[in-house]
Amino acid sequence: MLKKIIATGLLLAFSAQAQMPQAIADMIYKEKIPSQKLGILIINKTTGETVASLNAQKPMVPASVEKIATAYAALLEFGADFKWPTQIYYTGGVRKGVLNGDLIIKAYGDPTLNVDDVKGFARKIRSYGIRKITGNLIIDRSFFQNSPRISSGFDKNYVSGYNAMPDALMYNDHLSTIKIIPTPRGIRAERLYGDRGFRLENHIRAVSGACRGKNAWPSINFIKQNGSVAVNLGGTLSIKCRPITISKVLSRPYISFYYSLKYYLKQSGVDFNGNLVLKPTPNTAKLLFTHYSKPLLQIVAKTLKKSNNLYARHIFLILGAKRFGYPATLEKSQRAIHQILGSRGLIDSDDKIVNGCGLTRESRLKPISAARILDDAYRTFGNRWLNALSIAGVDGTINKRFKYTIVKNRAFMKTGTLKRAKNIAGFVRSISGNLYNTVIFYNGPSIWRGRELQNKIITWLVKQ
Repeated sequence: MLKKIIATGLLLAFSAQAQMPQAIADMIYKEKIPSQKLGILIINKTTGETVASLNAQKPMVPASVEKIATAYAALLEFGADFKWPTQIYYTGGVRKGVLNGDLIIKAYGDPTLNVDDVKGFARKIRSYGIRKITGNLIIDRSFFQNSPRISSGFDKNYVSGYNAMPDALMYNDHLSTIKIIPTPRGIRAERLYGDRGFRLENHIRAVSGACRGKNAWPSINFIKQNGSVAVNLGGTLSIKCRPITISKVLSRPYISFYYSLKYYLKQSGVDFNGNLVLKPTPNTAKLLFTHYSKPLLQIVAKTLKKSNNLYARHIFLILGAKRFGYPATLEKSQRAIHQILGSRGLIDSDDKIVNGCGLTRESRLKPISAARILDDAYRTFGNRWLNALSIAGVDGTINKRFKYTIVKNRAFMKTGTLKRAKNIAGFVRSISGNLYNTVIFYNGPSIWRGRELQNKIITWLVKQ
């Protein structure tokens, strides 16, 4: 009874700025979360009724929920079927299988270029009858104002993929890959895909015992250098262990791309020993062919489901280049996203989208703005937008969170987590068929409390 009285008092305290059902007020009380740390807006899209509202107009740190703004702005600006181009040019001419000139890669910021694409480039160049290239590889990265840093350095995990910085010529998600292979003769360490963009030293000592404890994993030291990270492998590893693969931000992506293309050209029967040159595409260059990425909606889905910071940064940057010309910059993109979403009344001047991915404590997004974006995106793209979000118990960042609950397959969400921020936003479908536009932001300590509250509210909505 006392609990009910206190919870009722809590509900009355909300009254000036909030609309809160008793069930949710009870949940907030049980988790001991101060109301000022929360931003909640839940709307029944079937009836139009506002189910719950608390601090809906308060700008809050969105963390990765910021990505819904970036993704939807890009879909509006470019369309779901937009494909990133990467153009391959050449100078000089081809005579008797010899390209007497340079090969040129003009990059436009496709974040998805990978080793399979590079293999395809090499095969296609060979298909044009080119067996030798006498010049250099020119890489044109002028579409972005590229950062001198390879990592954002947002936290101590400098080499982790989520810290990777964008580049107009992106490759393999900015990750360099090392494979450690135990053999009877010792421990071999290889840089995959021909990548020589970073230094690797292998001092692992092979032992014959079981693969467990200190013999199950080597010591790995990452040493920052000028523009790259050296890797020093040490410790002991059993020869009975399985191969180990490590992918980290170790080099500049265009350097890794250069070494890989050089490697796969040779594999395809094309002799190339030229250097890497960074400069704009010469006016005399001739187009050889154009590579296209997958459609933007597919890239958006991967961005939102996996909360891929690098993809989000690239999507954000092309907005600025589209509206205000290249080179793409953060400032141009910040202006562009406010124009695109602001013109539709989705965000306001006190919403602040800083880098498109949310890996910052400077961004601000109001719960009502997040709800507006979600609503407009659903009206524009319908189930295609729902399926681009992480599906509860199925994929993305909530694939395990609701896997064995009634929520599975009934929530379509984007999560966002930073220190002192635990957010979730998307749609929840109840067992009765109602669809709820649901935004629950928590900006405070002990973020697991915010997570528990979100889980309880979402489960409650499903049961409505």
